[in-house]
Amino acid sequence: MKLSGQEAVRFFANPRADCPGVLVYGADRMRVSLRRQQLVKALVGENADEEMRFTQIHASALRKDPAQVSDAMKAQGFFPGARVVLVQEAGDFATKALGAALSDWQPGDASLVVTAGSLAARSSLRKLFETHRSACAAPVYTDPPSRADVESALKKAGIAPLGEVAMTDLIALSRALDPGDFAQMIEKLALYKWQDETPTTSADIAAVAPSSSEAALDDAINLIAEARVAEVAPLMRRLQGQGLNPTTICIGATRHFRTLHHAVSHPKGPEAGLMASRPPVFGARRERMSRQARALGVHKVENMLGILMDTDLALRSARPVPAQAMLERAFIRIAMMARS
Repeated sequence: MKLSGQEAVRFFANPRADCPGVLVYGADRMRVSLRRQQLVKALVGENADEEMRFTQIHASALRKDPAQVSDAMKAQGFFPGARVVLVQEAGDFATKALGAALSDWQPGDASLVVTAGSLAARSSLRKLFETHRSACAAPVYTDPPSRADVESALKKAGIAPLGEVAMTDLIALSRALDPGDFAQMIEKLALYKWQDETPTTSADIAAVAPSSSEAALDDAINLIAEARVAEVAPLMRRLQGQGLNPTTICIGATRHFRTLHHAVSHPKGPEAGLMASRPPVFGARRERMSRQARALGVHKVENMLGILMDTDLALRSARPVPAQAMLERAFIRIAMMARS
């Protein structure tokens, strides 16, 4: 049987006890791994590995010993409870061995979980699980997470339902991050809100969202976008003291103003433009950049980007230039332009 959509979500959360095996396959290894982890945990719980109720086999080993899957599924351990045999990185070469293991399966045997990469529609491994009377095949697509996926992750982490604004921000972030980073962020959010009864807000999400040197640089470059000319020289010394070279600072400033340009150009307004950025802008940073976008307008932001691009080309040129002074002068011009 083939599982997809909400049917797959429900199965991975609560797999059937009479299902002898599940094939989890897809092009994105991280997504496949996360689904596999969820399924194994639902089948055997947290301590299966410590209690020797979890056996891993690499599919390549089946070429020499095809019977080891059946043997592992029927083996009895010292600890009571459900057992799982995981076969990783399978392909059509493993179809015969896995087919024999499914045929031999009896109630009380271990469940079989198989992972694979992309499998064509004509794949014999796919057909084995899709046409089996009780086994399942679950493709994992690279589509962005749905609202239901995000709500399921929140529920699993024990986080109370979010308000509409915070949920919109979280869904946007889930589509900008890779699945592993998003899963870690949900865990951080659960810890951040532990014993906190107040509703989760966009500011809470921004507090636990993955940070980067770009974000830290943006905080400093906000001073330039807000026409604080007197603070340009101290800003440059501070950034230089942090070990950032002029080219890196210029690249960071260019990214900041490109995000502003996306905001001022968006037909639904700066807030929608910042939300549509990749990665999206959240919380207090979004409010600050929204104010900058409204104050500057498209014409000024485009001129500022022109100054930064010219400066970047000069900094990267082969001829020697006073890089620090050149970038400082460019920042002062931008700050003066923002003031006018």
